[in-house]
Amino acid sequence: MKKQKVKITIVKEKKGYSATAQVNNRFISTEAGSFEELSKMILEAVNLTFEDKGFVYTLDEIQFEYDLESFFDFYKVINVKALSERIGMNQSLLAQYIKGAKKPSARQTKRILSGVQQIGRELSEVRFLL
Repeated sequence: MKKQKVKITIVKEKKGYSATAQVNNRFISTEAGSFEELSKMILEAVNLTFEDKGFVYTLDEIQFEYDLESFFDFYKVINVKALSERIGMNQSLLAQYIKGAKKPSARQTKRILSGVQQIGRELSEVRFLL
């Protein structure tokens, strides 16, 4: 039997983060105070869930889906000011979305995601002179 795809949803909570997934009839859930701890807890939870199948997952085999707060908390390297300029969004508004003070529409969320993904594509093409 082939390993099933696991997509974990990560959400920023008042204290820490929660992670959940539904894979067929199996529900996976865990929480932690930091991303480092959450990564360990996710891996443990996923592997315990599929222990009866003899599957062992690595973090690279798990797909992550974030809310905006969690994503920008985890990827602190992304500069909100620069991203807002790049996607043509008011910096203050983007910051409010990221902090959870305002909830973006689906259209705004797609706009932010598109900007982040474009940066990712550009970075994956970067080469340094040796």
